[in-house]
Amino acid sequence: MTGELGYALPPAIRRIAANFRLCGWIGLWGQVVVGILSTLTFTTFLMGGETESFKATASLFATPALALVFVGVFWSFRYVLFGRKLATDNPDLRPKPKDAARIVRIGTLIALVGMGLSIMGAEAIIGPLLIKAFDQGSVRIGNNIPVVDSITAGDILSVFSVINATFTHFIGLCISLWLQFIVNR
Repeated sequence: MTGELGYALPPAIRRIAANFRLCGWIGLWGQVVVGILSTLTFTTFLMGGETESFKATASLFATPALALVFVGVFWSFRYVLFGRKLATDNPDLRPKPKDAARIVRIGTLIALVGMGLSIMGAEAIIGPLLIKAFDQGSVRIGNNIPVVDSITAGDILSVFSVINATFTHFIGLCISLWLQFIVNR
């Protein structure tokens, strides 16, 4: 483990680099699998027979949240690349500790913004579904609520999609918080 100048890679840097690579791969594949599932279910919902106003409301927050899922996937790969750069034997080519803190901070921000958009998307979807549920049962909100059709599988797909997107961002957040812990240790 000795570099060209005779320096060995310090154990702390070796540990941090290994964690960046491992967590990056875990985050990447976890987010890819759940993100693709979420995207497919949301696309199926958008192609379904729901009302256009319901689709527009659902898409307002869910679409940017799904886009941020793939930004999070990219950022997880950045963790892998950063871990590789950190493991170089040449201290001049190795990133500085502030770079590690910055990359983790950005990953945390991506996950939090995506999670917030996913939760707002879920709220935008669940509201009209609640009105549909009230209209189906014996509970009536009032006479001014228009009659709506029953809750369909497409409605459930939209909820499933935003919950999966939230879970994907949660994976990214957990990875970023773990790396923050490792960097600050």
